[in-house]
Amino acid sequence: MLDLKFIREAPETVKQGLADKQVDIDIDQLLAVDAERRNRIAEVELLKQERNARSKAIGSLMKEGKLEEVDSLKAEVRELGEKVDALDACQRALDIELDAVLLSLPNLAHASVPVGVDESANPVVRTYGEAPVFDFEAKSHWDLGEALGLIDFTRTAKFSGSGFLSLIGAGSQLSRGLVQFMLDLHTTEHGYTEVLPPFLVNSDAVTGTGQLPKFPEEMYRIESDDLWLIPTAEVPLTNLYRDEIMTEDLPVCLTGYTPCFRREAGAAGKMTRGMNRVHQFDKVELVKFVEPETSYDELEKLTTDAEAVLQKLGLHYRVIELCTGDLSFASAKTYDIELWAPGQETWLEVSSCSNFENFQARRASIRYRNEAGKVTFVHTLNGSGVALPRLMVAIMEQCQQADGSIIVPEALRNYVGGRERIG
Repeated sequence: MLDLKFIREAPETVKQGLADKQVDIDIDQLLAVDAERRNRIAEVELLKQERNARSKAIGSLMKEGKLEEVDSLKAEVRELGEKVDALDACQRALDIELDAVLLSLPNLAHASVPVGVDESANPVVRTYGEAPVFDFEAKSHWDLGEALGLIDFTRTAKFSGSGFLSLIGAGSQLSRGLVQFMLDLHTTEHGYTEVLPPFLVNSDAVTGTGQLPKFPEEMYRIESDDLWLIPTAEVPLTNLYRDEIMTEDLPVCLTGYTPCFRREAGAAGKMTRGMNRVHQFDKVELVKFVEPETSYDELEKLTTDAEAVLQKLGLHYRVIELCTGDLSFASAKTYDIELWAPGQETWLEVSSCSNFENFQARRASIRYRNEAGKVTFVHTLNGSGVALPRLMVAIMEQCQQADGSIIVPEALRNYVGGRERIG
């Protein structure tokens, strides 16, 4: 959530920031509502002072036996009370209207973020490794997975519908091994603390991280209990410190494995085929709570931690920086890590590493006490460390062999029972 004081003091900066993010929200109208709300608050305070003064005078007049004046003052007190109640109701309505607009405002991009309308303006920051060169026609992961019996879409559709899959045999073993490999890497080498959170959260939690109220159609909800299936472990991990003043030394670095659930409303086409985009998938997440002064250094470290997964697996990938028009609702700056899928001849995003600055912390009231003793909002960061389906896609397509088998990356073999090849 943006700081309302900042919006009042720098409305033109906010307007430009929204324009850079391709968002059209009337800031002048927001400020008009805010001004009216503050006027109502001032009026209520004056009326309450008048009411209190008359109430106090009633006691003095009672002692003096001036009953007629007492009755007149009591009538005035009742009338002032009715006015206060009416203004309080008006203020509450304005509060609701103002909060709704504030919750709909996206975070503003950091000054270093390139300005652009869409993904076509995203610059490539760096590339790792070389694309594999085959002396045969590379197959897609769905063809490889079907031939090797690793993935089932058809039977799964009978009980879950399209957009879901089952991993079979070595496919399931590969997925499980990757989760353990990533958790071990992040906890033993990168210093994260592992958390296994619930997979269901309440509306306050998804409002805190920014998925609500803007994106309800992208999530699965259990309406009877007001619970949501998590779209990412970012939600429960970030909300661990909701409504708290953190006492831990910063940075606090958390990692967690969870399944993730997304409707992917409106998604269709080539990029939804196979495992490219599914409604349920596994992911290892990285979340950081950091001091504001260090948050951009921590973003670089977090991105490096996610890249380490791919480097140890020997996979070809690139890092791009998202331009303003391609940034997510809550992000101030984001690096996307994309894996090369040679069977499809395309890049697939496997991680988004983002700095939200204090945007989520304001929404979820996550604070800390700085060196000066002042309680202020932390900065939150998160990134996939990494998402399973597209990681498996890249392994299958980059490590495929002429005979249709798949070489298991050396760093992963101890996690799949010593298996060197899937075939």
